[in-house]
Amino acid sequence: MKVNEVPQDIKNFKGGDKLRKLVYAVGKDGKYTGVNSAGWEAENFATRQAWDAMDETLAETEQKVKQGKLSPIAYFMQKCLMDEGLLAKYVGKWRWQVARHLKPSVFKRLDTGLLKKYASVFEISVEELVSFGQ
Repeated sequence: MKVNEVPQDIKNFKGGDKLRKLVYAVGKDGKYTGVNSAGWEAENFATRQAWDAMDETLAETEQKVKQGKLSPIAYFMQKCLMDEGLLAKYVGKWRWQVARHLKPSVFKRLDTGLLKKYASVFEISVEELVSFGQ
């Protein structure tokens, strides 16, 4: 594809942000060069569908936290697009330990030091973490 053929179908996503990405196209000199692209309609539609599905899953998790079925860690883990294994690496725990911390009864007994680690990873305060869903 040539530089002047790079799709520029602008689509606003979350919070009105315009998504831009780097693609490579053939320049006038015949060499590949980086070009910013706003994407194209099909790609923007698929991205919007994926984010909508993520928002729906996040809302379901929030309800489970409010119902006392999951700890707030589950919500913030999903919000940050993490899984148990990745979160475990960030907080220096085993995956099975993070899985236990998703249980509200276990979460309530976590010490302040560990709560600080989780809050730091999620870029929130400890207060926000412990009070979420109450």
